[in-house]
Amino acid sequence: MRILVLAWEFPPRIVGGIARHVAELYPELVKLGHDIHLLTVEFGQAPHYEVVDGIKVHRVPVAQSNDFFHWVANMNQSMGQQGGKLLLEEGKFEIIHAHDWLVGDAAIALKHCFKVPLVATIHATEFGRHNGIHNDIQRYISTKEKLLAYNAWRVIVCTDYMRREVERALETPWDKIDVVYNGIYPEKKHRHPDFDFWQFRRRFARDDEKIVYYVGRMTYEKGISVLLNAAPEVIHAMGGGVKIVIVGGGNTDNLKQQAWNLGISNKCYFTGFMSEDDLNKFQTVADCAVFPSLYEPFGIVALESFAARVPVVVSDTGGLPEVVRHTRTGIVTWTNNPASLAWGILTVLKNPDYAQWLVDNAYKDLAQRFNWAKLAKQTEAVYGRVLHERSQVTWA
Repeated sequence: MRILVLAWEFPPRIVGGIARHVAELYPELVKLGHDIHLLTVEFGQAPHYEVVDGIKVHRVPVAQSNDFFHWVANMNQSMGQQGGKLLLEEGKFEIIHAHDWLVGDAAIALKHCFKVPLVATIHATEFGRHNGIHNDIQRYISTKEKLLAYNAWRVIVCTDYMRREVERALETPWDKIDVVYNGIYPEKKHRHPDFDFWQFRRRFARDDEKIVYYVGRMTYEKGISVLLNAAPEVIHAMGGGVKIVIVGGGNTDNLKQQAWNLGISNKCYFTGFMSEDDLNKFQTVADCAVFPSLYEPFGIVALESFAARVPVVVSDTGGLPEVVRHTRTGIVTWTNNPASLAWGILTVLKNPDYAQWLVDNAYKDLAQRFNWAKLAKQTEAVYGRVLHERSQVTWA
């Protein structure tokens, strides 16, 4: 099967989770015998064409603009032109697969011009990110999401929660939506037996302090302020023997001010950006990972912590309760509730044997539910259904 994939981010251009999703899913589809062509955006010194893990990657130039939506329009124009060239020169493509609304215009145009069925993966919705649609910009994005979902033969989402959200927010029929989880390669979170454990750990905390950390984007929806509000109770209950470590780039001025106002700034460490190698080492020395999101369609950071063998505490928003099974592979707490979050963290810190049991269960869950080879076969089944249904109809 020949498939044309459109994604606005792909390594080395990494903005959010789409890049990793695309880079890890499609090599497995290549292994299943499919011919994958990927349209994405040029970035740095990355070549305009290369084969990456079997994926034929075509990076298109995009005219720069200070206006984001103008830039998106330029990107779709470039992708549409390159996609049309591929469809004309490479022969028959059976499926077009678009990842999120940003590439929707090009994908929809190619679908209609070449009469190739479109599959769309909706990774998140504007409605979900903002708990509703409140202004013209959000309304514009939501309209683009609805247009992509409407034009898609099938819509793929990452959790049952997202299936309900897409049905409600994008007015997509329930029976048009398929759930395929995100995955992870656990072996990528390799252990570091060859480094000085204590010397590295002392960069972040004293020897008598437990390390509780968050890693991710510094945005409101990630709930970092909830973690800081929970921290005083955790620190008090542990006799001061806790360090809260916030890992990630971005503006943290408001969060640092919040820590100061709470009187815990001496117990908080904002690391800024951390390299992947250092993050792998850091997770080896940490005691508890916390992801207190206010909105989270899936929560791949939880899988990364599973793979790193760190006990996980999350909020019960979005898809997180599907990824983290409460009291079996982690602790799930009430969303935007500092007291509940503090309880979850203390449950892990005060019960190390139980925390290790959670870690062991979570690692096993990766192979059972979040294995990319299995998820690729589920995606292949969606393609197969589309091809079968396409063969039964005449495209006028």
